[in-house]
This record gives sequence, C-alpha cells and structure tokens, in this order.
Amino acid sequence: MDPNHLEAIDVHVHVEIDCHGHLSMPDDFVEASSAYFKAGEQRPTVDQIAEYYRERRIGAVLFTVDIEAFSGHPALSNEEIAEAAAKHSDVLIPFASIDPHKGKAGARQLRRLVEHHGVRGLKFHPSIQNFAPNDGSAYPLLEVAQEYGLPALFHTGQTGIGANMPGGGGVRLALSNPILLDEVAIAFPDLTIIMAHPSFPWQDEALAVATHKPNVYIDLSGWSPKYFPPQLVRYANTLLQDKVLFGSDYPLIAPDRWLSDFEKLDIKPQVRPKILKDNAVRVLKLQGVDK
Repeated sequence: MDPNHLEAIDVHVHVEIDCHGHLSMPDDFVEASSAYFKAGEQRPTVDQIAEYYRERRIGAVLFTVDIEAFSGHPALSNEEIAEAAAKHSDVLIPFASIDPHKGKAGARQLRRLVEHHGVRGLKFHPSIQNFAPNDGSAYPLLEVAQEYGLPALFHTGQTGIGANMPGGGGVRLALSNPILLDEVAIAFPDLTIIMAHPSFPWQDEALAVATHKPNVYIDLSGWSPKYFPPQLVRYANTLLQDKVLFGSDYPLIAPDRWLSDFEKLDIKPQVRPKILKDNAVRVLKLQGVDK
C-alpha cells in the first residue's frame, strides 16, 4: 500500500461473511445487530470491500471478530481473510482476531498469521469476547503483538451487538470501558493500542487514557461525526491531533457518509489530513509518506 496514492485510510472495516457464505456471528445476533444499526443485509466479501475502497482511493484495515468461546459460533478464518486481502494489498491491510480464551494456542496462531500470512495487527471486542482487557487473558496475544510491532485495536464503549435481545444477548458493556486499557498500556508500554469508537458513555475516560499514555490512540469509527461529543472534537483539534484516526465501521457506516459529515465538522484545516491519513500512516508503519 502506497499512501501517496490514497486520499484517506479507514482503520475500522468489518468482514462479516466469508467466501463460503458463513457469517461472523450467530443468526440471532446478526438479526438484532441489523435491526439496531438499520444496516440491512449488506455484507460484502473481501473482494467487494477492495473494489469499493479502491474506487474511492481509500485504504482499509479489515478484520473479523472471533467470538467462538462466548457464542459457540465458529469464527471466520483469519488465514482466508489475510490471503484475500493480499490480492488487494494496494488498498487492504489485514488484522487478525483471535479469541483471548484460546490462550497460548492463540498466541501461536498469531505468530503463524504474522510470519506466513502477512497479518499487520490485532482486533479485540471485549464485550462480545467476554473478557476484560486488563484481566490477563489477552496478554499472551499482546506479548506477540508487542514483539512484532503490531497495533492492537480494542472496541470501547457501548455496542449495538446484542441490543434488544433478552438480557442483551449476555453482552457485558462494562468490559469495554476504556479505562481498563490504562493498565494494559502500562503492562505493554511498547504496544500501540487503538481505542475504537467514541466511547459512549465513557468518552472522558478514553480521552484521559489517550492523553496520558503515549502508546494509546483513538479511532473515530461507529458514529457519524455530526454526533461526536464536543470534548472529543476539542481534543482531536488540540492535544490529540496526532493520535486520532479515521475509521468508518463499514459496512455498518459507509465511509461516504462519514466523510461527508466530517467535512462539516469544526476541525482545523491542518488537523484534517492528520486524522484522515497521516496518523494512520505512522501507526501502521506504512512507507511513502514521511510524517
């Protein structure tokens, strides 16, 4: 991927279906999530994602979420996603998702994915993987990520997954409080940590951690920019202008909509290119731009 050929880099894109038609979540979770996000049945394959982003001259970080231990639902193959992304390396960067409950076996799998399949990062969703970021269960994976210089992206804040299901589908929102990542940032000071989404209802906690810990960043996915909390916009314009990243949450939110609303946001002209591309270039260690 040459960032000089791209207008932006989207660091948050979901793969929800594989080439065999298998979905990333059980049917009842899929139905509830689609109703909550009003996203319909749009579930593009990796090839379709690549075509979509190439047309827009946007790079994309893509991943699935492995929730096998929590749900019993077989995870999509990280290997297949990485191999499909490799065919479109001009616009796609694959991250892995490995359930933290897989322990040392998961850590060995991550090594194989890095060394043989070109995986460039790691994705976690504490609420639907049913672990706390600071409880130690993900540490074998994070040790490998830190060793190889891979970013670790954690969902933070409320999730629409499980919304309106009985008991919320058993999804525990408190596991995605961004303050839990403060301890992770201490335990892994050389690990790049990305907190995904405006972290409702814990936005101030996310801002505090990102401001205090030099290895912690924030992506802006999952919300239209017109709904961003004012303190998030203020920090993005000032103290965190080098630590905030464009993310859409595609296919739940289309980058076209996100970028259109971002144009209307009160962001300083010199900060916009940092959020849209330059910060991601540095975090992802891409070649071609010296920032």
